[in-house]
Amino acid sequence: MKTPDTHAKFEETWESLAKIEREPEWFKDAKFGIYFHWGVYSVPAYGSEWYPRWMYAPGRKDWGGDIYEHHKKTFGPVSQFNYHDFIPMFTAENFDAKEWAELFKNSGAKFAGPVAQHHDGFAMWDSKLNPWNSKAMGPKKDILGDLFVELKRNNMKTIATFHHERLLQRYAQDTAKWAQNTPDPGDDSHFPYHPDYITSTTDPKLRLLYGNMPEGEFLDYWLNQVNEVVDNYAPDIIWFDSWLDRIPEKYRQKMVAHHFNMATSRGQHPIVAYKQEDLPANVGMLDIEQGGKTDLSQDYWLTDITLSNDSWCYINGQTYKQPSLVIRNMIDVWSKRGIVLLNISPMANGTINNEQRNILSTLGKWINKHKEAVYETRAYSIYGYGDANIEKGYFGGQSATISYSKNDIRFAVSKDKKYMYIYALGLPTPNAPLEIRTDIEQNVKRVSVVGSDAELKWSMAGKRLTIQTPEATAMDELATVFRVEFD
Repeated sequence: MKTPDTHAKFEETWESLAKIEREPEWFKDAKFGIYFHWGVYSVPAYGSEWYPRWMYAPGRKDWGGDIYEHHKKTFGPVSQFNYHDFIPMFTAENFDAKEWAELFKNSGAKFAGPVAQHHDGFAMWDSKLNPWNSKAMGPKKDILGDLFVELKRNNMKTIATFHHERLLQRYAQDTAKWAQNTPDPGDDSHFPYHPDYITSTTDPKLRLLYGNMPEGEFLDYWLNQVNEVVDNYAPDIIWFDSWLDRIPEKYRQKMVAHHFNMATSRGQHPIVAYKQEDLPANVGMLDIEQGGKTDLSQDYWLTDITLSNDSWCYINGQTYKQPSLVIRNMIDVWSKRGIVLLNISPMANGTINNEQRNILSTLGKWINKHKEAVYETRAYSIYGYGDANIEKGYFGGQSATISYSKNDIRFAVSKDKKYMYIYALGLPTPNAPLEIRTDIEQNVKRVSVVGSDAELKWSMAGKRLTIQTPEATAMDELATVFRVEFD
């Protein structure tokens, strides 16, 4: 690796940080990345990755409300069995960094990486700062480091996601927000506080896991862990979940400046991704959780979505989306200048089950067949049209699980503008005229189906193109892509 240039290029101000190449070419080309929620919370495999929070919250009727009783019944009361007691059960014996990297590459992803640290305070790298890490205990493996090595061998970019900004115990003095006093304990701390719980521990080591430390110490602990990953593993993207706005501005500026300076000194083109309004829009890359923009965006953006229908981490009885749903919603994102970050969920022993593997294989085959219409494409003047019922997402924009059909059309163009790609989000009617209901300004030379050399009959009426579709076997039931070549 190139020796870093210690001369700081970016200062710790938003004005200076806004000078970064915020939308690097590799990111525009990539279209698709994979990450995964995998950690100690994968051991109980129940409810969701928020198990470590809700196991300490009795009396809840809402989301996660059955976890407290489930934990008590299955593992014992929290006076006897705490979250850290799951760590020896997080074995990861089936984790194979080489095989995982190849799986991700074959699925069509151009970048990948783990949830480096979730809200639970357990680090998935060989940390010298956080004793609660996957190398020191549990798997006894440097999950992030081993995977990054293999991803880079496959010429893939890397991403590390951070969610630990809400680890700090912020409610020790606010009795109304304590667990047992309310079914909805203080939301800006992941582990509910109560003096009778381990979450109030002052043990020098345990308090680091449960976030019970002075705010100033926590902020340094938070920042230094992000910097440790940046320094030791050189991620191309660092990504932050909601609650980053709970970190004071000067710490956020330090974090971004360090990432930009280290990465650019290595010759990388780095990105920092954020949610809501947690970073300035001219510095970071906006991520919309489980959804997307409703129209063509002027800026590039990111969406993180699940392969599963419910939890982000593996849970018993987990169900998964149909490949057609995933692919069609991905195409919609791409047509609006979006990039997809797809989450998968390994089991605690490091198994990525066949249900997920089969979906990833289907994605990979579709993308490989249509790769000229996926990578290195750019948005058209409009994203498309159709009659799908557009549902609102929980985190802004539209849902990531919209049911599209052959009546929903999306567009893209090649970087050199020689080709236009028309995506039908369902199998078009075979041997029938398909009118493209938008103006095409360039002169059309020929029309064909991507994945086939056969030319199609077509006609122009003014600026409107009509394509004569081929036999069903010459198209793709997941999504058919027509290639329009211009003079």
